Amino acid sequence: MNENLTLRTLEKTDLEFIHALYNNPEIISYWFEEPYLSFAHREDSFDKNMDNQRHRQFILMNIDEKVGFVELVSIDPRHRNAEFTIIIHPDFQGKGYAYTATRLAMDYAFSVINLNKLYLYVDTTNEKAIHIYEKAGFQMEGVTQEMFFVNGTYHDAAVMCIFDRDYWKMHE
Repeated sequence: MNENLTLRTLEKTDLEFIHALYNNPEIISYWFEEPYLSFAHREDSFDKNMDNQRHRQFILMNIDEKVGFVELVSIDPRHRNAEFTIIIHPDFQGKGYAYTATRLAMDYAFSVINLNKLYLYVDTTNEKAIHIYEKAGFQMEGVTQEMFFVNGTYHDAAVMCIFDRDYWKMHE
């Protein structure tokens, strides 16, 4: 594990970094979202979600360098589940950062906000990401067909999850 990696809360000063990630077509194609939102839209979204308890956003740091972005979204306090999302800046991919960031997010989800289940959606063609998630302990729950429309075509999405009991078993 990369011991120098940490998660810290997203700050307004991080928005340029986030904006660049979201406007990179190579990255965002796996996120099932349209790129090229304006910076003003990004700022507005940050301001609206600042106190949103159903949405946690983090910058992945390698000492003092921003290397990625991690979110827990749709946090449901009653049912104790949330969706996990991650982007690693292209300059830092292939270094094990995604695995470590996933483990840090899982620790936060199960230790700090006491979730029962953490789930994610991943393009079924994104074999590298699926491998990382499986290595971190996520299990395949199923596939939703034609779930997202990106660049003129529909994409299937794998649904993967990990439960707190499985997370804690890995730490015994």
